[in-house]
Amino acid sequence: MLLSRPVSVQESWAKKLKIMSLLFDIEIKARKNHARIGLGIAKVSEKLIQSAQAASEYARVVLVGDEKEIKATGTDLEVIHSNEPSKKLVELLINGKIDGAVRGTLSATKTLSELKKSLNVAKLYRVALLETADGRPFFLAPVGIDEGNSVDDKVELIKRASRHFERLGVEMRVGILSGGRFEDIGRDKTVDRTLEDAELVTKKVAELGIKAKNYSILIEDAIEEANFIMAPDGISGNLIFRTLVFLGGGYGHGAPVLMEKVFVDTSRAGGHYTRAIMLASALKRT
Repeated sequence: MLLSRPVSVQESWAKKLKIMSLLFDIEIKARKNHARIGLGIAKVSEKLIQSAQAASEYARVVLVGDEKEIKATGTDLEVIHSNEPSKKLVELLINGKIDGAVRGTLSATKTLSELKKSLNVAKLYRVALLETADGRPFFLAPVGIDEGNSVDDKVELIKRASRHFERLGVEMRVGILSGGRFEDIGRDKTVDRTLEDAELVTKKVAELGIKAKNYSILIEDAIEEANFIMAPDGISGNLIFRTLVFLGGGYGHGAPVLMEKVFVDTSRAGGHYTRAIMLASALKRT
């Protein structure tokens, strides 16, 4: 009995180190790629420029926005002037002038609309890179309230995300959530549906050769083993994101759009974009 406890502790630490190495793996890949990454700028701030300059160790950062306002900060980073930075950033990305783009402080509505129009698609899939208050990084989806609301949509999200994990050189381990514990079946029709959906998604994803496990509603167990958490639907995913980042002392490092081109969506509220630029550089196809 005395020997079993140290082994258990060692296994626990091994799991934690495996989970927490995710950001380290992304950082290593970003340094290696050192991609040319465009950062969209609408509102200029000292914090924004400092975070862009700090990202220079991971990427060749190009600032896209009003050149006069940006240059007034004293930065020596490359600037591409545009009075329509949302349009310009997407144009640079689509034409291959930059290896990846980070939305920065640009309008989400304008920039994502430009991206959909340029790609001729009606829908974009995103996955957010988050970090808990105690430093555990993980990817979360869906994060848009209109995303991942069907079994097929969730499977598609996971399939697309798996390609991004391949780019990062990281093994994907999916934790699939539902609206209740397994023993809660029969208590409520809505909960029953989420339990059934989670089981079906787990089965379909496993058939694709992707490591996946159904954790029911136990997100606290999923985070111990998985590096990709799949919420029951877009609303609950968005609530997990907001609770962690805005109330729980966690961090949001950006949400890559799951497509061939590299585009990392960001919140204008944060103001710090070093990790988002690092992530974009790491995702460059090599």
